[in-house]
Amino acid sequence: MARSRDPLPPPWPIWKLAVILYPLAAGAVAINLFMLALMGRVLGLPELSPVAAVLFGLLLGLPATWVTARWVRGLMDQADGRK
Repeated sequence: MARSRDPLPPPWPIWKLAVILYPLAAGAVAINLFMLALMGRVLGLPELSPVAAVLFGLLLGLPATWVTARWVRGLMDQADGRK
């Protein structure tokens, strides 16, 4: 007897993926801001302290997280054959 294919479970919503990915995205943004500020010193720009980079990373990590979550959701849909 042939077994019918089980339906796929519902996909994770983007907001759940964003909650999981926020620490990674915020940390990546903070590191990139700090490194950019270090390179900016060559051009005469003021330096950015590590604490300030983390605070800006927490703020700018929100849109970065949303974009990352949408990208991951698309990859998951593609892998499941939903797209």
